[in-house]
Amino acid sequence: MGVVALVQSVVSKQIKQLYQLDMEPDAVPVNETKPEFEGDYTVVLFGLVKSLKKAPEALGNELGEQLVKEHGDLFSGFNVIKGFLNLSISDTYWLQFLQQHAGDAGYGHRPSTGKRIMVEYSSPNTNKPLHLGHLRNNFLGWSVAEIYKANGYDVVKTCIANDRGIHICKSMIAWQLFANGATPQSTGIKGDHFVGDYYVMFGEELKKQVAGLVEKGVAKEEAEKEAPIMKAAQQMLVDWEAGKPDVIALWKMMNSWVYEGFEATYKRIGSDFDKTYYESNTYLLGKDLVEQGLRKNVFYQEEDGSVWIDLTADGLDKKIVRRRDGTAVYITQDIGLAELKQEEFHSDGSIYVVGDEQNYHFKVLKLICQKLGLPSADGIYHLSYGMVELPTGRMKTREGTVVDADDIVDEMVSVAQQKTEELGKVGDFAKDELTQLYDTLGLGALKFFLLRVDPKKRMIFNPEESIDFHGFTGSFVQFSHARAKSILRKAQPAMSALSGNLLPAEKSVLVELEKYPAILKQACDEMNPSVVAAYVFKLAQTFNSFVTELRVLTAETPEKKELRLQLAQLTVHVIKSGMALMGIKVPDRM
Repeated sequence: MGVVALVQSVVSKQIKQLYQLDMEPDAVPVNETKPEFEGDYTVVLFGLVKSLKKAPEALGNELGEQLVKEHGDLFSGFNVIKGFLNLSISDTYWLQFLQQHAGDAGYGHRPSTGKRIMVEYSSPNTNKPLHLGHLRNNFLGWSVAEIYKANGYDVVKTCIANDRGIHICKSMIAWQLFANGATPQSTGIKGDHFVGDYYVMFGEELKKQVAGLVEKGVAKEEAEKEAPIMKAAQQMLVDWEAGKPDVIALWKMMNSWVYEGFEATYKRIGSDFDKTYYESNTYLLGKDLVEQGLRKNVFYQEEDGSVWIDLTADGLDKKIVRRRDGTAVYITQDIGLAELKQEEFHSDGSIYVVGDEQNYHFKVLKLICQKLGLPSADGIYHLSYGMVELPTGRMKTREGTVVDADDIVDEMVSVAQQKTEELGKVGDFAKDELTQLYDTLGLGALKFFLLRVDPKKRMIFNPEESIDFHGFTGSFVQFSHARAKSILRKAQPAMSALSGNLLPAEKSVLVELEKYPAILKQACDEMNPSVVAAYVFKLAQTFNSFVTELRVLTAETPEKKELRLQLAQLTVHVIKSGMALMGIKVPDRM
């Protein structure tokens, strides 16, 4: 039990004993004491004043005296300011806490809950490489999955590859027109980049053809539909759906190039999946569910044969679920895929990590699944996140202004090398050690920067700002871990019994370390890795202040040396654990 929960429990029992008032521990308002007041945790008394008809100060003094008297092992003192009871936690409690957990590398992780969660993320289109927005998606989805694991859940990571549709056909047509048989192997270009180049070429050629038609007096909107290259792409989609052998062969070949490229990127950024679904296999799913919905009067049919659902009573709109020609729309296949995933994995919840432009889509998906009575429905959750922009503004693939994930990673590693060399502290590193260090620092900075912001917020990514050994960055946290490891290389804690009084700097580190299990629970409840990022940064700051102020290896007494070594040991465990939940490695030296 964490210290806050323990304080709530003890105060709840004391209120019952003193005043015969039943109060659930969770209902006892306990906050950290504000820095300007003496104490560690504050009980807010205003809610009790009315029911007990006591003045706040008298109530605080009665309760505080009894708590210190009966629980001296937990409370060392108290003070009352207006309606606030400030309690000081005893050094005995903190020392027992440290001794119990200093050697525990799994501290903060919870035992199995017996529940399963699915997390779907990445979900790229196979007509272009992964870009900066995909990186935020991948890091967010992967991290949320790991945070759930740390909280005792069995987790299934899934991905849906959007490998069919008009956007895929655009790359295919452009390759036929402009490639002259070129391949990733013949050009030395990574497969996903190679195919993406042809998607951009399609956009450029379409612009030219539209401009030519507009010059001849065709309206722009009409020209975009009538441009020969667009008509060719639309015909290719028809041919693909009809299973035309040469089109299918080209589609398989180009997709294989992209998948090879994706795999290399995923491996480099540390993203992985337990199951990948392909839209080419799932786009016909959900057709049976439309028939079921019609029978249950969840859906209705228009005169033209199209099938709809009316969600106006739920504050939404009318939504088509089957076109008049009998073909499925995106929402239909998503309903079918939700059912398929549930049949395969029987999860207690399904988290979709998708950008905030799809908020409406996921509200509709959940509502339809609920109205159809699908067992997966109530567990559907859309983890919506904001767009990543560059200092220069939004990115657009068809205009070739998107920053590819591979290029960003390369740039980050390059910036890490430059900044590290400027500090000039790695002269004794072997060449392969340096290569690994720059990769660890560059990727760590990238992941931390993209995860430190609340997912719901839009953000601007600046590579230079993300690697700062003194700022709110992964590099600062990694440096703090290396600093602690440097101390522990020279001396290891004996894990012997601890006693004595704590100095403020020692206690500050202990107070931060004790919060870790609660932080993991909060990050899980909120599906928010930025909670972990902010926490490990604060812990790193607090530890750095501690080792700057106090000697560890040459401490004033052997007892103090042991205490501080145990503090360093638990700090190493927690920083390593917290950073690992964000997919970030921590170097032992840097």
